[in-house]
Amino acid sequence: MQLQFQKNIQFTKLIKADGRLREFNFRKMGGIQDGLFTLDVSDEKGNRLMLRLHKEDGIWKVMEPENVPLWILRNEKIFHDVIEEELASNP
Repeated sequence: MQLQFQKNIQFTKLIKADGRLREFNFRKMGGIQDGLFTLDVSDEKGNRLMLRLHKEDGIWKVMEPENVPLWILRNEKIFHDVIEEELASNP
């Protein structure tokens, strides 16, 4: 019997969005949902916004962008850079 372990990756980054420094929490999904990240952040009213990112054509993108505030979508490139940096530091 062979056991296979998969490393859990989760991290937090402070990113300036919509003129404010916000705390973005990233978590890599494993198992069947391998290749997905979840992202959660608070809006200005304190409500938690939770969304998923997937890698499309080598770039991490927000899934279902029509339901996501514009200030999050404007930072999609930064999310890609942050995720790739974290994955490179956790081989």
